[in-house]
Amino acid sequence: MVTEYSGTGGDTSALALKILVAGGFGVGKTTLVGAVSEIRPLRTEELLSEAGRLVDDTDGVDRKVTTTVAMDFGRITIRSGLSLYLFGTPGQDRFWFLWDELSQGALGAVVLADTRRLEDCFPAVDYFEHRRIPFVVAVNCFTGARAYGAGDVSRALDLDDGTPVVLCDARDRDSGKEVLIRLVEYAGRMYTARLLDTVG
Repeated sequence: MVTEYSGTGGDTSALALKILVAGGFGVGKTTLVGAVSEIRPLRTEELLSEAGRLVDDTDGVDRKVTTTVAMDFGRITIRSGLSLYLFGTPGQDRFWFLWDELSQGALGAVVLADTRRLEDCFPAVDYFEHRRIPFVVAVNCFTGARAYGAGDVSRALDLDDGTPVVLCDARDRDSGKEVLIRLVEYAGRMYTARLLDTVG
């Protein structure tokens, strides 16, 4: 989604871009959106129920007590004239039907990864690769988790050449902002290359 809106003083050159934040259950999507958003984020969290625990894999995140059931929403201004609208997706399998609606018009996506449960981000990687939506993998560096380099994560996920992998702390605004900047830059290069291929 690329939206042009009127800025202060009648400036109509301001752009708003739609970004998805995806990944497995309990990886930090809600935390990232909340950390970087300059507005109070919209959250659709509910308490985990005993019934939900039977279908949600809480191994490694057993202290998690809430879960996103629709989406998170936030906004951040990257620079004058450029804002990002952030849509955090739910992580559980049973909510994946929402992804098609949320991904409509998205410039790109951040796939959050936890190296303790790396396999949980495979569905998000597959989703964006098959739909040719540019994405970056952001490794949320949890305290106590074994540290891996970006190259190790890229090989483990069998990412296409050039797909960025960045290390981050989803709780930290500056760290999250750097992830978003990397995504916007990468998506810009991808769309420019596709346009040139079409013209050529």
